[in-house]
Amino acid sequence: MELYRKVRLARRDGMSERAAAVHFGVSRASVKKIMEFSIPPGYRRTANIKRPKLDAFTGFIDQWLQEDLSRNRKQRHTAKRIFERLRDEQAFKGGYTTVKNYVREHGRRNREMFVPLAHAPGHAQADFGEAMAVIGGVEQKAHFFALDLPHSDACFVRAYPAAVSEAWIDGHVHAFAFFGRVPQSVLYDNDRCLVARILPGGIRKRAKLFSGFLSHYFIHDRYGRPGKGNDKGAVEGLVGFARRNFMVPIPRFATWEALNVWLAEQCRKRQADVLRGHSDSIGQRLARDLEAMMDLPASPFDACDQAAGQVNSQSLVRYKTNDYSVPVAYGHRDVWLRGYVDQVVIGCGGDVIARHPRCWDREDMVFDPIHYLPLLEQKVGALDQAAPLARWDLPEEFATLRRLMEARMIKAGRREYVQVLRLLETFEMGDLHIAIKNALRMGAIGFDAVKHLVLCQIEQRPPKLDLDVYPYLPRANVGTTSAASYMSLMQGQPG
Repeated sequence: MELYRKVRLARRDGMSERAAAVHFGVSRASVKKIMEFSIPPGYRRTANIKRPKLDAFTGFIDQWLQEDLSRNRKQRHTAKRIFERLRDEQAFKGGYTTVKNYVREHGRRNREMFVPLAHAPGHAQADFGEAMAVIGGVEQKAHFFALDLPHSDACFVRAYPAAVSEAWIDGHVHAFAFFGRVPQSVLYDNDRCLVARILPGGIRKRAKLFSGFLSHYFIHDRYGRPGKGNDKGAVEGLVGFARRNFMVPIPRFATWEALNVWLAEQCRKRQADVLRGHSDSIGQRLARDLEAMMDLPASPFDACDQAAGQVNSQSLVRYKTNDYSVPVAYGHRDVWLRGYVDQVVIGCGGDVIARHPRCWDREDMVFDPIHYLPLLEQKVGALDQAAPLARWDLPEEFATLRRLMEARMIKAGRREYVQVLRLLETFEMGDLHIAIKNALRMGAIGFDAVKHLVLCQIEQRPPKLDLDVYPYLPRANVGTTSAASYMSLMQGQPG
């Protein structure tokens, strides 16, 4: 710029073009150009780029890149692979750099353009993301549901062990409870948990559970184009934001619920932020969103998958590749199942007969030992090999009680021990544990004694044990002392 200024001033003051070129050490063409432009115009190409070695082969490159559009992204041509194919298949004699520059320019010319969007209040976008988390000391993949309100940028994030249909619906139910309102519409991708099929004309056939959820909340569902994440760019950005800000460092919590309580608090704190391009905070803009949203229904949607099954001869019923136990009284009967993200509920008729924590492994068996105690009372020989009892972590006093019962009554003692365990069908473990400790302390080793003691523990009254009903217990014979016996103690003492 300084040279421009000096040359232009010299020419204005009457210096010839030739003299200016000699004086400033530039060509006459440069002096002429300086006088045409007040500032350097930069490099200006006047003719198309000529690639004498490549021009005959650009048709092959364009064809290969066009065919790549219908193939997996991970199996598309790179510039290096194109160069190798041209060299080996078409006898190309040029260099790799020429091919690389052409491929890069081709990508720029064909890159998609987007229209800036404006988002009216009262609408939402939803998606799932993935990150690693440590839950209960085990590092595992967390699938986190994300709901974004694009008008205000308010968000809700909740983590699950798997991104199944129940998790999608449960995430919505908790998000609506978090905001206290329901969006007018939600924009989704075409996840199989939501859309069973895309019919001709772009019509979506919704999954049964998802369709019931939409009906319950009167939500209008909208969908992006398949494979076009930019159609719901707000929630796509939220997924990345949550992963970078909420999941770094890797979160460590005892339970999934503890992680989700923390995530909800992070979403609430974020409402105080003022984002670029806005003068109001997220929370202030959220007020406009909430005003345009709908009221919550009287009761939330029951976010569960429903199925039917039949109990087999081992008192197990299968749900999603895993087997869950039910009381043996319901063997070989038809039952219904409700699969929630955190539990599996099993019922028969109008009664709930079993509840289990949801197992996310495959081909596993989930037992409740109490379900098998009535059968073990009849088949006490299977007590030591019963799989439902193998991982039952009972207090050590239970094993002591069993050992004493079997030592005194052998097989009958084993059956009475199972009867003691069956008290858990009615009483809490803590109360039964105290009763067993009291029975061991008193030497009252029997089912009736333990049952009496647990009732006394609950009713807060002193026990009254009648040992006449326990003929097999050792008896203590205490003699009666006469008053004359005390006289012998007085003999030999000084008066």
